[in-house]
Order: sequence, then C-alpha cells, then structure tokens
Amino acid sequence: MSYKRFSFLIGFTVWLLATLAFRFFGQYFFLTENPLVMIGLYLLVVPLLGLIAQVVFQKYQLNQAQRIEAAVWMVLPGMLLDTICIQFFAQVFPNLPIKADAPFGAWLMWAYASVLVFGLLRKKLQARA
Repeated sequence: MSYKRFSFLIGFTVWLLATLAFRFFGQYFFLTENPLVMIGLYLLVVPLLGLIAQVVFQKYQLNQAQRIEAAVWMVLPGMLLDTICIQFFAQVFPNLPIKADAPFGAWLMWAYASVLVFGLLRKKLQARA
C-alpha cells in the first residue's frame, strides 16, 4: 500500500474513532466549562497525533516533501467529514451541549494543524537529535 493511501486510511480511522468517542462519551471529557480540562485536551492531542504521524513517516521512511504530503493526506478525510459534523453538531453529538460547537470546532482545527506542523517540522526535529 502506498504511503498516500495508508496516510488517508490512518486519517479516516483516527477521525472515525474520535468521532465515535465524542458521540458516545464526549459529555464525560469534553467539558468546555472547565478550563483545565480544555487545556489538557489541547495539550494531549499534540503528542498523540504526533506519534501517529511519526509512525507513518517512519514506516515509509518518507523524505521531507513526502512527510508534508502524508500529513495532508492524514488530515484530509477528517477535515472533509468534520465539516458535516460541525454543520449538524446537535444531531451528530446530541450528548454535548450545543454551546460546545465552537470550542469543538476550534479544538478540531488545533488537532489538524498539529498534524500538519509535524509534517513540516519532523525532519528538522530528527536532525537535531
């Protein structure tokens, strides 16, 4: 399987698992009224998604340009599908309060941006090690 297809599949799988987690359990951990919980979620997603991206990069021994491309392929399915989830937030996530839609959208953008940043910077970070 090509790294592009694998990256897309990983991205879709992460999106599906995360969407299901928020759909069925989000009310227990996506606590928008609690700043410490929200900061924790913002901080937690960076190393988690960075690890997933790194696994893909290493599995295929990607060069810098390929890492960027793989990162784009990883975020693409989620970004496309999350436009629907955000548009129909109340129907997709009935367990979350409707006022959580903006924080949820912001958190998603943070998560997607972190994967793209790992695609851009991972090679440079490895060179320093």
